[in-house]
Amino acid sequence: MKKLIFLGLIAALILTGCSPTGSGELTGVQKREKWFEPDPYGMVKIPIGSFIIGPSDEDPTFAMNSQSKTISVDAFWMDETEITNNEYRQFVTWVIDSITRRKLGEQFPDEYLFSEDEFQNPIEPPLINWETKIDLRDEEVRAALEDMYIPENERFFGRKELDTRKLVYEYQDINFQEAAKEMRDYKRRIQNSDKSETFFEDPELRSDRSKFVKTYAINVYPDTLAWISDFTYSYNDPMAKMYFWHPGFDDYPVVGVTWEQAKAFCVWRTMYHNNYLATEKGGAFVQNYRLPTEYEWEYAARGGRNVSLYPWGSPYTRDNKGCFLANFKPLRGNYVDDGFLKPSPVGSFEPNDFNLYDMAGNVAEWTISAFDEAGYSFTHDLNPNYEYNALPNASAVMKRKVVRGGSWKDIAYYLQAGTRTYEYQDSAKSYIGFRCVRSTMGIEK
Repeated sequence: MKKLIFLGLIAALILTGCSPTGSGELTGVQKREKWFEPDPYGMVKIPIGSFIIGPSDEDPTFAMNSQSKTISVDAFWMDETEITNNEYRQFVTWVIDSITRRKLGEQFPDEYLFSEDEFQNPIEPPLINWETKIDLRDEEVRAALEDMYIPENERFFGRKELDTRKLVYEYQDINFQEAAKEMRDYKRRIQNSDKSETFFEDPELRSDRSKFVKTYAINVYPDTLAWISDFTYSYNDPMAKMYFWHPGFDDYPVVGVTWEQAKAFCVWRTMYHNNYLATEKGGAFVQNYRLPTEYEWEYAARGGRNVSLYPWGSPYTRDNKGCFLANFKPLRGNYVDDGFLKPSPVGSFEPNDFNLYDMAGNVAEWTISAFDEAGYSFTHDLNPNYEYNALPNASAVMKRKVVRGGSWKDIAYYLQAGTRTYEYQDSAKSYIGFRCVRSTMGIEK
């Protein structure tokens, strides 16, 4: 019901926000609330800055996919650690709950859905009523949810388990790059047209905004079998069975998520936060949570040390006591010499100068950027980025996304702040996770 009240408030603002009263002077819209951006939970603020991207050492792989270049980036918020299993499980749980309520709403619409607002205007599609408690002891409720479970012929030892293949999150995204390109084309059409109508009056000159909006349906459950498929002749069955759901791994970084799933998580996190602000704080909104660009990621990883080899500033992987400074693959396969065989709990090693943990090692991290060997050459030097949203049937080379930071299974070279590599957007790996960023609201420093 709080959502419905909020919609009413928006309507009232639209009706009253342009009152003709005033002094006759240009004063701007009055009585707007002062905006103060609180520190987002679990995030740190990365200040505006300029730095030199690219390798800080020789290129032992002769990849030649980066070169030195000075760039500048805006301030942004960044998760101090990688997204953990328990944090990602909140997303999965929300998806389960929303699908459950939609299914129950098909049979009991008055209990689980809002189909009208407070003025009895129809809401299409109906909103979920999150207040109604679900009683799984009710036979009608259990019957309505039966198809959310694995069919009997697929069950192990007859156990009734949730069918994770049904956990699909749908969202819409706007392609601003295409919209900007269309606006440039529109201006050219106006200049070349002999019609007197404006953009808004002539449908032949006007673009259909819907073509910039794309709907995605993403299965959100991690690929736990990545622990098996990533390694040949290696016994990782316990990790496949336990890593994501067991409470013993709550504070470990989530893995087995594709780039597409990580992006869906960011969309959900934005929606989840803004819905709270809309209902509890009167309508203030935050910027979208998203994956960092590879340039933001490198800037944050360096921690203000412009030419550092590693995020901790030293050109070595050990401290002065001989202890390793990150979770990676040291000493020709002696995985445990850094204290961990596989991923470690987030924050197990010291943070960099921006107070960010695990910017090197533990798990590699997705960025929003598409991978191109020549990307540094053609991107802008102001907030550079190169994105390409490949369709499922696109060629593999178009699905490459930049991965940064190295992981628990990588050698030291991949831990360097300037090292870039890639993985395919629809691939899930047991050594790749992610963290979110959020642009600031007006105040950059």
